Amino acid sequence: MTAGPVRVVLADDQPLVRSGLRLVMADHPDLEVVGEAATGAEAVHLVRDIGPDVVVMDIRMPGMDGIEATRLITAGPTATRVLVLTTFDEDDYVYGALRAGASGFVVKDMALNDILAAIRVVAAGDALIAPTVTRRLIADFAGRPPRRSPRPVAGITEREQEVLTLIGRGRTNTEIAEDLFITVATAKSHVSRLLTKLGARDRVQLVITAYETGLVTLPG
Repeated sequence: MTAGPVRVVLADDQPLVRSGLRLVMADHPDLEVVGEAATGAEAVHLVRDIGPDVVVMDIRMPGMDGIEATRLITAGPTATRVLVLTTFDEDDYVYGALRAGASGFVVKDMALNDILAAIRVVAAGDALIAPTVTRRLIADFAGRPPRRSPRPVAGITEREQEVLTLIGRGRTNTEIAEDLFITVATAKSHVSRLLTKLGARDRVQLVITAYETGLVTLPG
């Protein structure tokens, strides 16, 4: 993220949603709306034209949906990150959007200040998933056939595998440090190395890897 305000594109086919977010963000000098899109295709074009820091992306939009738009944006040359704005009836789309490269999820009935905080978190290079969405994401994994045994993750140490497992369980860096009796700085270093070694865009992708390799399973 560059110095100055976080440059945001609002992508939602509901004008009232865009207007509400724009009005709230106008009172926060560290956030700046630099464009609005009513379709996924418009969002992709805006990103290519102006390279915002964050796109707040609705999932259901006419024509190109938010998942395909997210895939195109995160595969492109810009460093733009995507924060998906979802509703409870869109749970089936969550995993697809994560796989497409979304860095975070918030739900539309969250407090506006929480949504603004999420924009800042994603812009700073971290990943964020609303707790309600996390539970539903885990439920999605729970519905899949469990792995009989964990699949080794190549190229990482035993300690890094422990950290990856804890990330998959939703533990923060502070909680990881407490669980493993290490400093928070050391926990952050392990997470950073995992991102590099596994070629993960952010923490969300590490969570996915932990599940897909069977490091994290759910009780039957």
